[in-house]
Amino acid sequence: MLKLLDSSLRLCVVPLSVASIWMTVTNEQDNSDYGVLKYSSLSGLKYMVCVSAICAIYALLAAVFSWVVNRTVSKSWIFFLSDQIIAYVMVTSVAAAMEIYYLAYNGDKEVSWSQACESYGRFCSKVKLALIFHFLALCCFLVLAVISDYRAFSLFEPPCANFKAEEQLRT
Repeated sequence: MLKLLDSSLRLCVVPLSVASIWMTVTNEQDNSDYGVLKYSSLSGLKYMVCVSAICAIYALLAAVFSWVVNRTVSKSWIFFLSDQIIAYVMVTSVAAAMEIYYLAYNGDKEVSWSQACESYGRFCSKVKLALIFHFLALCCFLVLAVISDYRAFSLFEPPCANFKAEEQLRT
């Protein structure tokens, strides 16, 4: 049951990441007053696209690998570390893209940045949708991180809370 949930979540990440990449990369809007706004102009969105691509590839390879190869202690630890790293990197990419979206939507009056979403509404709507897809993929990886934690740490016995009880068990 846990293996099926693990594989299902990994396979769900792939279309969510691909959708996030597609929505971001094809996002472009021209404004007669301010010019063309593309995703490549914003480093936070480029970072999100790179992280989404890495996550999709990793999720697909990990799903295949989990069905082909039996889990051992070392493989459980590899999945544990990999899932943790991917989850943390995804958190950073969501934060970076959310900052870009927040500034575009609200502006920053202290540094005289106006609200870009007033002029580029369609662009902001697509960024918002891409962020939703990326956030859903992050949620999948957070659950996957918990599953891989459970698998890695369930291979070991819990520590004994009382040294005297441990000595009694040995004798």
